[in-house]
Amino acid sequence: MRVLGIESSCDETGVAIYDTERGLLGQALFSQVDMHAQYGGVVPELASRDHVQRVLPLLRQVLEEADTRPEQLDGVAYTAGPGLAGALLVGAGVARSLAFGWGVPAVEVHHMEGHLLAPLLEEHAPVFPFVALLVSGGHTLLLDAKSLGDYAILGESVDDAAGEAFDKAAKMMGLGYPGGPRIAALAEKGTPGRFRFPRPMTDRPGLDMSFSGLKTFTLNTIHDLGGKEALSEQDQADIALAFEDASVDTLIIKCRRAMEQTGYKQLVMAGGVSANRSLRARLGEQMKKRGVELFYPAPQYCTDNGAMIAFAGALRLQAGESAELPIKVRPRWPLTELAGL
Repeated sequence: MRVLGIESSCDETGVAIYDTERGLLGQALFSQVDMHAQYGGVVPELASRDHVQRVLPLLRQVLEEADTRPEQLDGVAYTAGPGLAGALLVGAGVARSLAFGWGVPAVEVHHMEGHLLAPLLEEHAPVFPFVALLVSGGHTLLLDAKSLGDYAILGESVDDAAGEAFDKAAKMMGLGYPGGPRIAALAEKGTPGRFRFPRPMTDRPGLDMSFSGLKTFTLNTIHDLGGKEALSEQDQADIALAFEDASVDTLIIKCRRAMEQTGYKQLVMAGGVSANRSLRARLGEQMKKRGVELFYPAPQYCTDNGAMIAFAGALRLQAGESAELPIKVRPRWPLTELAGL
């Protein structure tokens, strides 16, 4: 089965073609980061308009790269949620129109299931069941992934997602958008131990998380140093390191508890924050001590992309699933509402 995947949930337009026998045949991605950076975050209307401009040129590029004609496709997968409503509608409208014109089925893909399944694109892939840590700008979840589509939430952030907290902390320091990569780069120059930030909700049982308190602690630390304008580059680096350490420690502690609770020996980590090198190294070290194997996608599949949508869509199409009319998108869509296959 050869499937076209379209991702347009937020600020990246992704298109890819996945073949269930030959693997990923082609992909293209356009990021709107430069456009949104001048506003300090994603502007939904601008995001939607840019998807309209980008999706068809990217589609032509991917068809050529994959040496694929439309009549060779067996289906079209698209992100139906969660995400920005206008942005989702662009991808959904294009995908359903193409599927109708080509006479092939279309299938809705849950954006976070796409992230969850992204590590399965690698040669050495996990097998169900496993624990999944999904960390992105909009979501932070710990899941019991029993089988494709059968997911139970073990814990989640009760306020900001980890990626969102990274972005907001960076904004407080005047680092711009997106903040996660900037904080990670600065943290490498930080002085260990100069600041120690709290590890929220780690002193109580359970797997829920909180990251809003880290923002408040960051803001108070900046004020104690005389405000954003008074920060030296070393101050910024030391704050970045303390913030990153606290976030990573919180995620590690919760992952350890999840592995103990489920008894599983595989942990999957996915989403934009999973590209953080400190998180990968330290979580991998902690899991190895406990006999747990850690899986995560290649860096290009950590952020939003069409490959994960094409792959997830192919699995669901193979299972006989397809989308019906009318076209619907779901800005809010709990993973637990997905059908198990």
